[in-house]
Amino acid sequence: MRAKGLTAARLGIALGFVLLAGAARAQTTAPTRDDIVGKLNRFEEAAEIDLPALKQQVMERAKTRIKNDPGPVNRPLIAPDLAKLPAFNAPIQFDTDTPIIQPASYQTVGRIADALVHSSLLPYTFLIVGHVESNSKTREANAILSQRRADAIRDVLVNTFKISTKRLHPIGLGEEQFLDRAKPTSAVNGQLQILTYARLPEEPHPAAAPAPAAKKPAKKR
Repeated sequence: MRAKGLTAARLGIALGFVLLAGAARAQTTAPTRDDIVGKLNRFEEAAEIDLPALKQQVMERAKTRIKNDPGPVNRPLIAPDLAKLPAFNAPIQFDTDTPIIQPASYQTVGRIADALVHSSLLPYTFLIVGHVESNSKTREANAILSQRRADAIRDVLVNTFKISTKRLHPIGLGEEQFLDRAKPTSAVNGQLQILTYARLPEEPHPAAAPAPAAKKPAKKR
C-alpha cells in the first residue's frame, strides 16, 4: 500500500511538471498573424498626437530632476491618448540594456510583418512604441533605450520585410508611460507596442491626358 502511495505521488509530481512545461511553452508561443490583425484592425479615428513634440517631451521630462517627483506609480502619463488606439502588445525580448533582438523573438517580429501587409491593415500607418520596466538605470537612459528598441523593430520591418517606412513611426516612452503603472518593475513593462495610428493619405490620381482632337475630313475639291 505504501509503495502504491509513493508511486501515485510520483505520478502526480511528474504530471505537475508536464502541465507546467506545457504552460511555459504556451506562454512563449508566438502570436499568429490573425491574432495581431484582430487587435489592430479596430481603428475608428486618429489620435491627435504631435510625434516630434512627444519625443522631445519624453526626453525633457526624463532629464528633469523634479524635487517632488511622485514616483513611477503616480507619475502622470505623458501620452494618455495612445490608450484610444488599437494596440498589440508584443512580448519581444531584447538583450539586456541593448536594442538587440533575441533570436527567440524573430518569429514574433515576422508575424507582425505578416499582419501589417494583410489587406485589412494596408490602408493604415502604425506607431512602434518602446517601453522599459523601472530599473537601476536613469530615466534618461531608459528613455533613450526605449527609443532605440522601437527604432530597431522599425529597421527590421523595413529592411528585412520591406514594409514601407512611411507606414511606421517609432517612439520610445521610457519610464514616462508604463504599461502596468501599479508594478513599474514588472517585465510586462518591457513589452513593445504596435498601435494603429492613422489612415494613409490617399495619393492623388494623375489627371487623364486629353483625348486628341478628331481630324476633320478633307474637303472635296
